[in-house]
Amino acid sequence: QVRLVESGGGLVQAGGSLKLSCKCPRCITSVFNPLDLGWYRQAPGNQRELVALITSTRTTNYHDSVKGRFTISRDNSRKTIYLQMNSLEPDDTAVYYCNQVGRNDAWGQGTQVTVSL
Repeated sequence: QVRLVESGGGLVQAGGSLKLSCKCPRCITSVFNPLDLGWYRQAPGNQRELVALITSTRTTNYHDSVKGRFTISRDNSRKTIYLQMNSLEPDDTAVYYCNQVGRNDAWGQGTQVTVSL
């Protein structure tokens, strides 16, 4: 079973950086490697939105609002994907989740990112 665990959130000032991690601790590589994975976020009162995705072949795609500021990557040997977030803005404040692309269940607890002015 694919169960993903997010970490790395925190409080940062506008313009700062954070790096999020999402690990599948119980995955074996033959399960993890073929997964297309994404980072999602949900701000209070808003719907959850896809921020960035990375496919099994390392093709990436980004929400327009984060292009040029966020970078998604993966390390299959560690069964982990990352989200490097630079030039953070208050509008980036949200709970960040990772999940398989196209899956709308099995959400984890997420990690809170708060960007202050």
